Amino acid sequence: MRGDKIVKFFMPKEERFHELLDKDTQHLLSSARLFLEIAKSTSLDDRKTKVAQLKALEHDGDLITRDIFNALNSTFITPLDREDIRSIATDLDDILDYMEGVAQYLILFEIKDSPEPLRKFAEIIVSMVEEIHKATGWVWDLSNEKQIYESIVRISALENEADAVYFGVIADLFKEGSGKTPVEILKWKEIYQGLEDACDECKEFTHVLGNVVIKNA
Repeated sequence: MRGDKIVKFFMPKEERFHELLDKDTQHLLSSARLFLEIAKSTSLDDRKTKVAQLKALEHDGDLITRDIFNALNSTFITPLDREDIRSIATDLDDILDYMEGVAQYLILFEIKDSPEPLRKFAEIIVSMVEEIHKATGWVWDLSNEKQIYESIVRISALENEADAVYFGVIADLFKEGSGKTPVEILKWKEIYQGLEDACDECKEFTHVLGNVVIKNA
């Protein structure tokens, strides 16, 4: 191996990881916005078309995650802690998986309704992912520490909002006289649980981001 190649191998490749993670969070944001369209739709055929698009985005997201892992495996010194980068990529992948899973439930259960809690959850997820995208871009320059923590606080507040929606809708589902059959109740519980899990994963992401700031302060 030539000397210049050896030096490049050992140097932290900040630009490479910066580009990959920016691509990943932008991809997640596009997926969240598509999921919001799915949640707002009241046509099963339209939902099927958009869910197929979301499935393709989920596959592309897996490829981006693989690229990040490959970059980790081929880089001796990383600009951030290796496990932190891996955790960031894994959390982003999991958030998209939860969204795509819920979208598949809507098709599998042949649901064309667009109740307010479903739309609200989707709007919360878009807002959370917007903060994730901004904060991840800021993490490469820790003079942005204040903005990063503001995003973390905002995501936490949104997660609390999602919790309130979740507990409210679950209470309504199981309330006597809700007008839903036991099968309908189980279907919607699965859907709302998946959305709650997506929001929880967004909150989990902030723990990793917070650790990055602390380690590199």
